Parts: sequence; structure tokens; C-alpha cells
Amino acid sequence: MKMNRKTNYIIRSVCHALDVLEQFHGDDAELGVSDLSRRLQLPKNNVFRLLATLEHRNYVEQNRNTENYRLGLKTMEMGQMVIRQMGHLGNVRPIMEALVKECNETLCLSILKDFQNVNLDVIEGDNPLRFVPRIGEPLPAYCTSAGKVQIAHLAEEKLKLYIADCQFQRYTLATITDPKLLLRHLRQISQQGYAIESEELEDGARSVAAPVRDYTSNIIGAIAFYGPSTRFIEERMEKELIPLVLKGAREISAMLGHSRNGF
Repeated sequence: MKMNRKTNYIIRSVCHALDVLEQFHGDDAELGVSDLSRRLQLPKNNVFRLLATLEHRNYVEQNRNTENYRLGLKTMEMGQMVIRQMGHLGNVRPIMEALVKECNETLCLSILKDFQNVNLDVIEGDNPLRFVPRIGEPLPAYCTSAGKVQIAHLAEEKLKLYIADCQFQRYTLATITDPKLLLRHLRQISQQGYAIESEELEDGARSVAAPVRDYTSNIIGAIAFYGPSTRFIEERMEKELIPLVLKGAREISAMLGHSRNGF
């Protein structure tokens, strides 16, 4: 009821401005007025005025060569502010940097938001061939290691509700879209304390994740190593990457006040 009452106060022009910003995702780094007008089904003049306002406040900027628009520095500033305001989660970079130095692979810190896995921070290794997940882009939990390791620890009823309501999409031949198979897979993850994703979201990419807990033992996020399948082979996963991601998750959890030994 409270939410319904709040909808009476929504300002349409603000919604339109936010709709414009949300179009810049995935591979759409730059968009023109015509592109945005077509996507949002708004007159070009309206779109131009929205862009002019956002550009004035540095939320978008115009590429003078192409005359298309892209996100401005203000959006990066806001994203970093969100990370800083996540409490201690904003102070884990030294731990993450140390983990990356040990294996030279990309490491992400993420949270679960509306059953989507959202990366808050990414630290890259320096291998020429590497996968770099985007910060802030929602990804389906059921086919990412960080997402799976978080939903695997949901209460049984909440987990079943998530699976029943999930709109499964097959991204690769390895994507798990069968609800019963996914439920068994998640139960195994819950028992072992870590999750592996093997080319379920993107061909040629693998990842391994462990959950991050706070002082109440609740899971509030996850860390995950990402890399090409050619380097993330089974032997290396077992001997190096799984122990390392578990160690890192324990260190971050301890910093947040979690005192239990195991996951």
C-alpha cells in the first residue's frame, strides 16, 4: 500500500531522464538522439532536451566526432560513491589486490540485487587474455558463480520461489535451465561452500566464487575469479583457485566481523 501511494508522486520527466541513462549498457557505449528516440518512443526534441540537461550535469557527454552520446564522469563518480557507502565492503580492495597478485586472474566483488548478480568492484590480472565483467551490470544469478553461491544459501522456500519464478534464458549450451537440475546443483554448492561456473554465461569463460558473510553470518555478497577456460582447468581450480577464493572470502568476512571458521 505504501508503495502504491508513492507512485502518485512520480515525476514523469525524471523517469524519462533515468530511462535515457539506462539505455547505455552492454555494447551500447554510444547512442544518438534517433536511437534513443526510437528505443524510448519519445519525440526527438524531448530526447534532445533530456540529453542537454544530463550533459549540463555531466551525466552524459557528447562525442564531438560522431555526435553520439555516452555516459559522463558523473555516473562513474556516483558508482564509486555507492561502493564507498556499502560500509566495509568498500574497504576490501587491499585483500582483493593481494588475491589477484597470487594468481594473476581477474577478481570481482558482487552482491545479489533482485536476484541478479551485480559487480561492485573489479580488479584485473595482467594476462593478455582475460575476461573483465562490467561494474553495475545485472547478470542472471543462475548462470554466474557469484550469483549461484549466493542464491544457493537462500532459505529453502525462498529458493524454490526464485526457481519457480525465474525466467530462464539459455546463453550457451552449458546454461542450466532445468529447474530440478538447478535445484540439485545449488544444493551441492551450499554443501561445498563455493560455486563454479563453466561457460554457462559466455563461451570460453569460467569462474569460481565463494560467499562473503557479515557479523551475523548472513551472506551479503561474493567474490569470484574470472578467466578463460584454457587457464581455469580442473587441476588448477582444485589446487589453486578454489582454495584461494575461499581464503579471500574468509578474510573479507572476518573483516566484517564474521568469526566462524567454515562456510
